[in-house]
Amino acid sequence: MSQHLAIDLGASSGRVALGTLEDGRLSTRILHRFPNGGVPVPGPGGMRLYWDVLGLWQGVLHGLRLAAAEGIQIASVGVNSWAVDYALLDRHGALLGGGIRHYRDTRTGGQMERAFALVTREEIYARTGIQFLPFNTLYQWLSEDPQQLRAAHRALLVPDLLHFWLCGRAVSEQTNASTTQLYDPSSGNWSEPLLTRLGLPTGLFPETVPPGTMLGPLSPEIEALTGLRGVQVVAGATHDTASAVAAVPATGSDWAYVSSGTWSLVGLETARPFISAETLRHNLTNEAGVGGTTRLLKNVMGLWMVQECCRLWGVSEYAALYAAAAAEPPGGPVIDPDDARFLAPADMTAQVRLACQESEQPVPQTRAQTVRVVLDSLAWKVAAVLNILEEVSGQPIRTVHVVGGGSQIDLLNILIAEASGRVVVAGPVEATLEGNLLVQAATLGLLGASQIRDVVRASAALRMFHPRSLEP
Repeated sequence: MSQHLAIDLGASSGRVALGTLEDGRLSTRILHRFPNGGVPVPGPGGMRLYWDVLGLWQGVLHGLRLAAAEGIQIASVGVNSWAVDYALLDRHGALLGGGIRHYRDTRTGGQMERAFALVTREEIYARTGIQFLPFNTLYQWLSEDPQQLRAAHRALLVPDLLHFWLCGRAVSEQTNASTTQLYDPSSGNWSEPLLTRLGLPTGLFPETVPPGTMLGPLSPEIEALTGLRGVQVVAGATHDTASAVAAVPATGSDWAYVSSGTWSLVGLETARPFISAETLRHNLTNEAGVGGTTRLLKNVMGLWMVQECCRLWGVSEYAALYAAAAAEPPGGPVIDPDDARFLAPADMTAQVRLACQESEQPVPQTRAQTVRVVLDSLAWKVAAVLNILEEVSGQPIRTVHVVGGGSQIDLLNILIAEASGRVVVAGPVEATLEGNLLVQAATLGLLGASQIRDVVRASAALRMFHPRSLEP
């Protein structure tokens, strides 16, 4: 038996979880959950949106103290989080610029066009293989105050920052580094030629390391703060999607995944990057995975749309809404969830209605109808991306593994099965936690990397959804 800690930071909350690996099975238990979200701060030119990174750190420390209070020996700890956002540090390791800006901050408006004036879209894609999204680190850096970049001694992505605070070692773990659009997948390192052409500093990000890198023990200061002793810090698959994909309970090669949460990440696990005019045309992304694999995928707007509607309605319980949406007749409106209007609107429900109106489709009048439009649209988009992935990779897709929080929504699973004409396997819900914990265990030599998915299948209660055309 071995026990490990996963620190999982998401857009709306953070968690510290205990994982116990015993007899080929993994069990998880949440020790501490704490809130997260954007913090608006007045600044020159208007409001700025930040993450409360010090609040997150306080939540992490409290979770580690709770783990110490369990009175058990913890073998390791590792952090995963969302991608692209970063901290700038001075030469003493202190935060610069008020902390970490939120990827939904409006500062990156127009920066993509500025980048293309310096380096063509085709060359940026050829060097990085990354989907063009306005909040990629590249465009955040272009929007930075040049004085701030000159003052910085180090840049660290969110999980790398927390690992640095935990053990004192600064690295850039590759699964997260590869999302920045500043990383070269062919060399496995930062693209200094691209940084130079864009007029951005080189050398701010530290060396890149593969997922499953031992960083060292907790520092004496953190041991004193938390009461934990003898715990190794492991940079596993620090991008939350990479951890989730590591825990996809698949067999064979004819499968795809949907990591379903605030975002829907729809992709394949491949042996190499696919960087071509065709993948550029479809705006596909190539991100590093566990064991030298590539995650060929597309970011699709996810349950963020439902979450924003519920925030406006003052609704915190989703089950009744999904049940009401399931009672709505099929064949209703379908809109493009990746329309930029849905990225950070003041009123999500108004934008959903407007999109239906502009496309001359029935406008939803009730909450249930609005949710049904969103879920139908997400399923349609997932199916379209699956077809593109199959086409560009030549890899047949017969099974779709839906993991993460969205895998609990039966209606969404059914709609994806129907829209794609493929079997959907739902679960595990906690794929990100499980991938984080099991990559740690593999790093410590407690199981082989090839056994990770065996453990997930042995530990998870999976559910299957067949499209009507494939019903057994």
